This record gives sequence, C-alpha cells and structure tokens, in this order.
Amino acid sequence: MKIFRRIRHKLIFDNKKVQYLKYALGEIVLVVIGILIALQINNWNQKRINKNTEQIYLNGLKQEFQTSKLKLEELIKINKKNYSGAKKIIELSAKNNDSIKESSFSKLLVETFSDDVAFNSNNSLLVEMINSGNLKNLSNTELRKQLTNWISTLEDISRQEEELSNQRIKVLDIFRTDKYSLNTIFQQAGVSNDFGLPKTEKQVNNLSLLKSREFENNIILFIITSIATEKSHYKPLLDDLNSILKLINNEID
Repeated sequence: MKIFRRIRHKLIFDNKKVQYLKYALGEIVLVVIGILIALQINNWNQKRINKNTEQIYLNGLKQEFQTSKLKLEELIKINKKNYSGAKKIIELSAKNNDSIKESSFSKLLVETFSDDVAFNSNNSLLVEMINSGNLKNLSNTELRKQLTNWISTLEDISRQEEELSNQRIKVLDIFRTDKYSLNTIFQQAGVSNDFGLPKTEKQVNNLSLLKSREFENNIILFIITSIATEKSHYKPLLDDLNSILKLINNEID
C-alpha cells in the first residue's frame, strides 16, 4: 500500500492529473476485484460447510430410516401371524369340538393374542431437524416434502393401531368373566412360568368359547381390522420408507 501511495504522490507532484485519475481508477478496480474474489472464496467455503452439514444429516437419516424399515417389516410379519391365527380360530369354531384338543386351542390363543402391534419408528434426528429448522439444509425439495409428510403419516398409523388394539382387547375381555380361565390357557400353552404364575390342578374347559357368537364376532372384527392395518397402512408406509431411502441414497456422496 505504501508503494501505491508513493505513486499517487509522485503523479500529483509532477502535475500529471490525467495519469493520476487513470491510476486512481485502476486502483479502485483492483480493490473491487479483490473484494469480489474474497466474497467468492467465502461463498465457496460456505457452500462446502453446507454440503458437509447436509451429508452428516443425510447419513444420520439413512440410519434412522433403515432401522425403521427393519422394525416395520418385522411388525408386518407379527400382524400377519396374528390375523392368520385368528382365522384358524374361526375355522375351529366350524368344527366339532370333540375333535379339537384344548391344548392346541390354548396355544393358538396365546400365539394369536400375545403380541400387540405398534410401530415405533426412529425419528429423533428428523424431529430435531424439523424443530430446529435444519430441514432446510437438505437441498432436495422432494426429500424435504416426504420427510415432512412422514410425521403426519405416523400419526395416522398410530390411530389405526389404537383401533386394532381396541379390537384385540374386546376379544380378550371375555376372559374377565368367570366362565373361562386364562390360567388354564397359559398352563396348556406352556407359558405360565413366563408370567410367574403357579400351576393349579383345577383346570377349566375353554372349548365352549368356540360356540360363542360374541367371541366369533369379536375375532372376525379383529381379523378385518388387522388386514386393513396391513393393506391400507403398513404396506403404503413401507413404500414411503423405500421412497425416502432412495432419495436419501441419491443425495449421499
């Protein structure tokens, strides 16, 4: 800068006004160019930081949604196992009770109604991104849209699962009466120890349940709700999961 000042002073001293103006203009141009270069470098650096941040988020989201996919696939299997068992119970109700082993019936009841169905997805990072406004760090507009819709879809899934749980409870409510024995069912199914229940010599015949119209109706409603949960909710949700994972993978370097 001292050199530039000396040049300016010499031009003024030598009364070379035209050359001074040209020099001053050139110096201004150099300063402007320097500023523009500095801004460009800063812009490149910021883009690099944003890209690195985006990649960190994308990899974290990929892990979350891969885990959620595994959970959903397992849940679909459990739900199918539940309504398949319920269908077998309906088939048994059409048979002669004398040909049915009560131990087989008890095992079928336990296998069908022991597992509740609820999808617990991994959303901690996604929720943090939405709440903090960091979802904007994702450059893919379609991905941002699907991630936003994902939360509302889960709320719809939760309502359906609540309805399915209610149908399951209605089936099991029949065991709150003194006509049937859960203890007998657990003993014959070999799961009494799992609940820390003592074995008893006195057992109740539960096969009369297969003649109950109320029990049959509740089983059928449970089957219908289970199948609707799979076809109208879980399978479309799995499609959404695959679509989100595809978009994430496309954005990961």
